[in-house]
Amino acid sequence: MDLATNSFLHQDYRQWRPSLIAAEQGVDCTVHPLGAWARATPGLGAEILVLHRDSLPRFLDGGWSPYELSVVDLPTVPTPSQLDEIALVMGTAALDEPVLPRVEGSRFRYSGHDDCYLAVESTDPAMPASVLSRLLALLAGSALVRARAASSVLIPEPDTATTGRLICESPHWIGVVAAVSETFLTIHLSALPQRWRLGQRPPEHVDRTATLDLIRNTWQVTPPGGVSGRGRVSR
Repeated sequence: MDLATNSFLHQDYRQWRPSLIAAEQGVDCTVHPLGAWARATPGLGAEILVLHRDSLPRFLDGGWSPYELSVVDLPTVPTPSQLDEIALVMGTAALDEPVLPRVEGSRFRYSGHDDCYLAVESTDPAMPASVLSRLLALLAGSALVRARAASSVLIPEPDTATTGRLICESPHWIGVVAAVSETFLTIHLSALPQRWRLGQRPPEHVDRTATLDLIRNTWQVTPPGGVSGRGRVSR
């Protein structure tokens, strides 16, 4: 539905059209033009790419990265009129308004902006815990890459049963890396009364501590200063 990147630019610094990027990546797709009106609409671009979900990893492979990406899952190949209807739904939806109820058959929507915000909408009840597990692993991995001056690291994700319990306790959490050593990485987790926004300082209180044991490749989530085995997982 939308794609913006600085990885594919013409000589005059204009971005390649998404269809050109797909061709460069060797991905088969169908192009549905929307026109210039969509450029100023959040979540929409001038053209929509229709491709099989199995082709998405190849499309995004190769070391490039979009700073704006909007994806909607559909059960069958949509018609041009259906794509226009979906674009209308996306273009008129409020910021926090669910979109899937208005897109027949869709089970998943992703919208990401820069490296600051992402929105995931899914009919799968396991999705929130899976996303939180991945975010914790990404936060830990980023800290380890910096600490080790490495290009990449391989670490496990927390068990979704553990992150699912966190979400049951509070829908809003923020995590801050508290310590990194050769054997452990610690993240302080704080529950928030509302969503965190860029520029807000993390709260001083800590409600949970997530610890990654780098020797055993296990996670443990405990109250501050407490010990609990419920969050201990291995992979």
